Amino acid sequence: MAYKVVFKPSADKALSKLPVDIQRRIVAAVDGLAMEPRPAGVVKMAGDDNLWRVRVGEYRIVYEIHDGLLIVLVLRVAHRRDVFR
Repeated sequence: MAYKVVFKPSADKALSKLPVDIQRRIVAAVDGLAMEPRPAGVVKMAGDDNLWRVRVGEYRIVYEIHDGLLIVLVLRVAHRRDVFR
């Protein structure tokens, strides 16, 4: 059962501003979330029941999983020093 991955416009814009090699790594990780939204290494974020994060080098992808709709909503893509600000 594959999930549909949807980027929030701000996350899509942030991704497009990154270097191409990092974009490729992040897109590969996001494509993996479509098949398994809770892979090994993913961390459930405290304070919200539906926020998850995954590491891609020094970058983080923050996303929500909507199991009823089979959607993974990517909220943020940012460097680790900036992602939680």
